[in-house]
Amino acid sequence: MPHFIQQESKDSVSVSIAYRGISGSDLAEQVKKKLIAMGYSTVQGPDEQTVYERGNRRMHVLLGIFSKYFRFGARVEDGGDGNLRVRVHKLTSIVTEGWIGMLQVRGELRRIAHGLEAI
Repeated sequence: MPHFIQQESKDSVSVSIAYRGISGSDLAEQVKKKLIAMGYSTVQGPDEQTVYERGNRRMHVLLGIFSKYFRFGARVEDGGDGNLRVRVHKLTSIVTEGWIGMLQVRGELRRIAHGLEAI
């Protein structure tokens, strides 16, 4: 049974997705499974926020846009009315990514949001 309700907010740096009928720990586990299936690995967590990354940071620094590297934080929050919210936000800046890299990060954020709608 899908638990997805809707995307509550979306901008160039984050997305919030609402869910119902699932516990916080189960939702966090489902998010983790979905992101691992998308090629991400867990860097840090599961404190308040879990950090996921995909790609090689050193190669990205050396090769720029020719080597992709993404780093996102994901957090399960209370959404009110018994619902939960997953907030996914980028953990990179335009200083380290450049303009084209930030466009790639925005596209990746859209891909993650679409993937998390299947929960």
